[in-house]
Amino acid sequence: MNIFANLRPGQVGALSAMIAVFFFSVNDAAIKFLSGGYALHEVVLIRSVIGLVIVLALIAPLTDGHAIFRTRQLPLHLLRGLCVVIANMTFFLGLAAMPLADAVAIFFVSPLVITIFSVLFLGEYVGPRRWAAVIVGLIGVVIMMRPGTDAFQYASLLPVGAAIAYAGLHMLTRKIGRTDSAATMSFYIQIVFIVVCLIIGLAVGDGRFGDQDDPSLRFLLRAWEWPLMADFPVMLLVGFGVAVGGYFISQAYRVAEAAIVAPFEYLALPLSVVWGVIVFDEWPDAVSYIGMALIFGAGLFIIWREAAVAKAPLQNPRVRR
Repeated sequence: MNIFANLRPGQVGALSAMIAVFFFSVNDAAIKFLSGGYALHEVVLIRSVIGLVIVLALIAPLTDGHAIFRTRQLPLHLLRGLCVVIANMTFFLGLAAMPLADAVAIFFVSPLVITIFSVLFLGEYVGPRRWAAVIVGLIGVVIMMRPGTDAFQYASLLPVGAAIAYAGLHMLTRKIGRTDSAATMSFYIQIVFIVVCLIIGLAVGDGRFGDQDDPSLRFLLRAWEWPLMADFPVMLLVGFGVAVGGYFISQAYRVAEAAIVAPFEYLALPLSVVWGVIVFDEWPDAVSYIGMALIFGAGLFIIWREAAVAKAPLQNPRVRR
């Protein structure tokens, strides 16, 4: 886009991430608002159709035009799309039962998951300081989930699942972004969302399993309903937000290093507190703030440490990490 013409890649990545995070935070609040009256797959289908229209009518003409359809990495796009679907669906199901800020905070375990994945699947070495940060972050998650108390909800496991899928998403984004544009990635994500939501809708959209006590299951299995006129602006906002946010986050990770982009994603945490208070009158308690602080600090430390390790001389790696 022209607004990035005179900026360096790191500046483009940071600005793109901030724009994406703002729209994603609005999207999260809007979907939580809609979760009481509609099925998740219906909301996401409408959102994705609107998002696809915006990608084709607005983003494509301003970026790559018809070239957004061309790719030599279709299987990776589909796999990336499935990661996004899983991350979104599990996170939104958690939103139906949890305070917005709590769900967002637990979701930010994703940098810790990436660190663990780098050891398990990539054979990378992680030193004691980063392992300590992982442990601190996981303690923060446990504090927020409060297992063994009356405050514990099984729904709090859903943002953890979303974080795992999100970690896989960003590994694929860096790989695909070497050859394909952010607009191309945004286009294929919307296609995958539409296909998956149609399949789920055909399977359970009649609501025959919708009589559930759990709010997350009710959100997943509720029957499709024609949206109320008063809710159309919210759905349009959701569609616009996911299209613009999806483009800018893909752009951020495509042009800049993850160590530059990732810290800006943590802007979602204070934004979620703000939207939670303004829209839902949800005030985090002291325990939640402690958990948020531990997760926030551990995630940022790991991101900073990754950047420091990458810039360090390639000698004696087991000492410097």
